[in-house]
Formats: sequence, structure tokens, C-alpha cells
Amino acid sequence: MRPMLLLPSLQVIPVLDLLGGHVVRAQRGERHAYRPIVSRLVAGSRPRDVAAALLARCPPPAGSDPVLYVAELDAIQGRAADTETLAALLAMDPALTLWVDAGFRDRASAQALRQALGRHAARLRPVYGSESLAGPDALAGLASDPQAILSLDCRHASPMDPAGAWTRPRAWPSTLVVMTLDRVGSGSGPDLATFARLRAMAPERTWIGAGGIRDGADLQAGAAAGAAGWLVASALHDGHIGTG
Repeated sequence: MRPMLLLPSLQVIPVLDLLGGHVVRAQRGERHAYRPIVSRLVAGSRPRDVAAALLARCPPPAGSDPVLYVAELDAIQGRAADTETLAALLAMDPALTLWVDAGFRDRASAQALRQALGRHAARLRPVYGSESLAGPDALAGLASDPQAILSLDCRHASPMDPAGAWTRPRAWPSTLVVMTLDRVGSGSGPDLATFARLRAMAPERTWIGAGGIRDGADLQAGAAAGAAGWLVASALHDGHIGTG
């Protein structure tokens, strides 16, 4: 069956989950169970190959540069970030921007990764996951940083939030992600209730959803809820959505 066309009002942002030098398939945030991706779009799990296939399947809106979201799972779990792979991804296309969650505890840790990437650093936007932020002080300065993205993470409707980010909308940057980990790779549909509740606290921000997208109908529901974009991986790999 032909996939439904993507809605022009909602940007689908393809996702790479990186672990041990491979792209893996995320499953409900249960990272011990992640295995190398098996995709209808591309053979193997090499990051550059998978990234190229996703971007070809899901090009950016007209007039926009390509964006790829990268969950650097080694770093999120406390190990060193794979800077070699991140640099190789950025080298694919001089217009490509990476939104990278590498388990940043604060702005200093994000700056350290950008310094390690050298000349490519300007095209990396750091994603600060609420599950990783060290504490309340780690939110300082995010609201004034136009490159910063804050991911409000939860699992089974419970915030993952040692820094108290969920209750401090004045500290939020201009771009936010609502990351419902138990919906990621689940095929159970997006968590629109949590998305709507958080967006109502700061509707003037740019809001991105994450997790649960199954098809074009879910994208339509996300757009109706006020999402500017949605992070998607499994539905692209399985051929359920795409413009290619």
C-alpha cells in the first residue's frame, strides 16, 4: 500500500539512534534491548548509509535545510560520544544540521562536544534531555541560547527530570521536544495528551513531538495538536510514511 503523503504543515525529522557505531532500532526506551536496524530503506546499519536513506525518503520542506536528529546512546548512558561518526554525518552535506542528544549534563558538556567536532560544530544543535541534566543550575542560560533544544523526557507519564525542568517554563529555550520514551518504536500512537499539556505552558515556543508515530493519520493529529514537527524513525524504516 502506498504510504500517505506527509503534511506540509508538520516537518518530519528523521532520527538516528547510534549505539556502538551502528544505527539501532529503539524500542520503548529499553536500551538494553536495542539491536542494529533492519530497514526497508537500506541494507545494513552503517550510520552514513542509514542517514542518507532517511534523508532521501524524508526530504525537508521546500526552502529548508535538512535536519537529522541523533540520539548518541553511548554518551546518554555515560560513555564517550562517537565524535568520529558525528563528524562523518556532518560531512555528508554542508547544509545538514544535526540535533544531537549526547546526554548533556549542562551547557559545558555540550560545548565540549562542539569543540571536539571543530569546523563542523556550527551545524550541531545540542539537545538537552531532561533525563540527563545534572540539576536546576544546568537550565541556566538555555532560554537565551537560540541553538539550544530542551527535550522534556518521560516514561509511562512520569517525568524523567532531576533538574525540575518540567515545571520551569521561563527557563525553557525556544525549541522543545516532548519525548515519550515508552512510545518510541512501539507503534502505539503519539502521546498527544502530554504534548498538549506541556505546550499549553508555553504555546509561543516551537514544539516537536517524539514517539509513537504509525502513519499519516498520526502526523495529522500531531499537526492539529500544534506540533511544528515530529521525530520519526520506525515508521520511516517500515515504509508506513514518506514522500519518496
